[in-house]
Amino acid sequence: MPDQPAPPARIHWFARLEHRLHVWREGRARRRGRTATILPFPGYGGAGWVRVVGRVLIVPPQRQDENGEYASIRGWRSFVGIPVGFANVEVTIGGRTQVVPADRGGVVDTVIKADLEPGWQSIEMSVEGQPSVEGTVFIVDENVDFGVVCDVDDTVMVTALPRPFVAAWNSFVVDEHARLPVPGMAVLLEQIMRQHPGCPMIYLSTGAWNIAPTLSRFLTRHLFPAGSMLLTDWGPTHDRWFRSGRDHKLTNLRRLAAEFPNVRWLLIGDDGQHDESIYTAFQDEHPESVAGVAIRQLSTTEAMLAGGRAPSDDHSGDAAPWVTASDGAGLRERLSDAGILR
Repeated sequence: MPDQPAPPARIHWFARLEHRLHVWREGRARRRGRTATILPFPGYGGAGWVRVVGRVLIVPPQRQDENGEYASIRGWRSFVGIPVGFANVEVTIGGRTQVVPADRGGVVDTVIKADLEPGWQSIEMSVEGQPSVEGTVFIVDENVDFGVVCDVDDTVMVTALPRPFVAAWNSFVVDEHARLPVPGMAVLLEQIMRQHPGCPMIYLSTGAWNIAPTLSRFLTRHLFPAGSMLLTDWGPTHDRWFRSGRDHKLTNLRRLAAEFPNVRWLLIGDDGQHDESIYTAFQDEHPESVAGVAIRQLSTTEAMLAGGRAPSDDHSGDAAPWVTASDGAGLRERLSDAGILR
């Protein structure tokens, strides 16, 4: 008797409820005459391929000041956009257009075959016949052998994110202009990029895709180097209440190791969440893909707000150097001592 196909996985009831809510909100918005748009996020690629990332949303109009800059935005406004699930998105790269589907949450994350020159390149994305929106991707040259993966929360931006009430305050209430950069981190990352021309810069965070536009403006305002973004979609998955931030980071690190086998990554994070354990697990699996690890130590106040520090292991015997310091200047000095920076 032939094997019977396995029944399809049952989707978590909370995910089904979330989807129904999004469908109801979408229908209500469309009855008011509002249309969907695509928000491209900075992607990356290599020889012959591009990872395209974006999200299909129905978003409220956004105010601009007299200088043309978006007006000051409270965090909650980043979460009021309505995701349009399973939309067909037209992606144009190098004059060729391909239609790709968004997922249930409106997120587009797909690989498209394309031959682009190394460095930052432009692509176009559109949905539902709307005017095309320009996006960017960073193409990594085949000869590049060094890259940077950097956490965001409490590594480049002071957020004290792990504690739930503080996380809610920072995500939904605090004005984006009130967010503070971690001292010295922009200078550190800029120096790394200058010493390694053409190296990929990846901002890997457990933050929601909703904050990507806010994060882009924050990084630009505080002179952080441009980089690709790998965030996540908050909310339930098909089999659990909420997505795992640890799984999100590890999955993307493993993917980067597979996509760029010749690149050794400098991994930058902090000791307020699980960055050290995540980087340890990745280094155990792919020691050839790790050039070094830099962990920012939270201050006593930050650690208290974050719910404590993550336990630290002994990495003195690791092949790749591990360094720790309280800010970017300290990390820059330790990385210089370790031979990663000149």
